[in-house]
Amino acid sequence: MANKQISSTQNPLIKHIVLLKDKSRERKKTNTFVLEGERELQLALDGEYAIQTILVLPEIYDITKLGNFPETIDIIEVSKEVYQKVAYRETTEGILAIAKSKPHQLEAIVFNNNNPLILIAEAPEKPGNIGAILRTADAANVDAVIIANPKTDLYNPNIVRSSVGCVFTNQIATGTTTEIITFLKKNNIDIYSAILQDAVHYHEQDYSKASAIVVGTEADGLSDTWRKASKQNIKIPMQGAIDSMNVSVAAGILIFEAKRQRNFK
Repeated sequence: MANKQISSTQNPLIKHIVLLKDKSRERKKTNTFVLEGERELQLALDGEYAIQTILVLPEIYDITKLGNFPETIDIIEVSKEVYQKVAYRETTEGILAIAKSKPHQLEAIVFNNNNPLILIAEAPEKPGNIGAILRTADAANVDAVIIANPKTDLYNPNIVRSSVGCVFTNQIATGTTTEIITFLKKNNIDIYSAILQDAVHYHEQDYSKASAIVVGTEADGLSDTWRKASKQNIKIPMQGAIDSMNVSVAAGILIFEAKRQRNFK
């Protein structure tokens, strides 16, 4: 049970949490981040994230539930004013936590079978799109998600929120485009890049073997490096007035075609 209380917004821990919430630099310097909500907290624990501190607003969150969490976690009750200072969501559950981040190195990826399915996104900028991609990856139970040339850190509160905790459920790595292509070729994983040049319709390809499906941003698409590295470039037939769609939607279409070919296994 909670045995500490904080009622001042000037408390050093509260100031630190505000920095973690707002500044990528602070998250990277301390290798910690803030997550909010009971579901997200449980998913982080299930994903073997080290939770350091939990803050609860007793007026909203049932403190008796705290007995379900590891005893090593520092639990602190806070006032409504303090909670409003550190909470990210407009509608909240009265619980948030500080957790240790993970390094997300390519070499740390573990494949549990000989025909992994990987989703790769190059240089995604919008946290909402990254969160949606991670939700898609979780829904399809892909073997890994790789972010090439990341423009924002994975523990941006917008990504944690928009992924509804799927940032903790996916096996995620980051790296440069060149590093990732080298990694894929070393592991004999075929590359299918969603790019218009030299492309065929996506449903004409066989993704039943080890495959990586690569998507780029709606504005810039994929770099030419991916086009040259692909086994085959693929495209989604566009039948309306515009020639592109949201990256997370495109990723969902392509990944679930691969899952269909694999009988959703």
